[in-house]
Amino acid sequence: MTGPFFPETPPARPIWLITLADLALLLVGFLVLVQATGAERRPALLNGLRAQFGSSDHVDQALRAPPAPPPAMPVATAALNFAAGSAVPVEPDALFVPWAREALADPRVRLSIVGSTDGSAADVDPVTRSAVVLAADRARTAAALIGPAAADRLILSTAGKPGPRVAMVTLVFAGEPSRRPSR
Repeated sequence: MTGPFFPETPPARPIWLITLADLALLLVGFLVLVQATGAERRPALLNGLRAQFGSSDHVDQALRAPPAPPPAMPVATAALNFAAGSAVPVEPDALFVPWAREALADPRVRLSIVGSTDGSAADVDPVTRSAVVLAADRARTAAALIGPAAADRLILSTAGKPGPRVAMVTLVFAGEPSRRPSR
């Protein structure tokens, strides 16, 4: 003999095919179990399964509550500067309004406008003496400069802590607009 003798392997099915068949049978068995459970006991069965996998949500809440939209992704920012105690922009940037309007041409984009104050005693609304009101006025001023064309795609808010005297405009990618099924 010139070389080692290796017997021929008999023809067989690949091991992954057997494993796939086992998984398919387990899935069919699970679906039969769920369907065989009466309609009145099905929520209890599903809650028990959720509890075993670490979720404490109830079926009722899962069916009623719509999923939260994914958070918007910030892409670019621009700022309008303000004098202390004022909601009128100091030297507004000539490129700000065209930039914002061009960005809003894409329906997947939103503009988040956050007004803020510096926290000093001089940087408050002259009528109400409130820093929060002044910050909101700054955000509304920036929104007014952009115009009403895309008012439903502007997100206005105020900063929770003192910062620069600005209205920060952030272009955020919010994704495809939600499509509601027609009835």
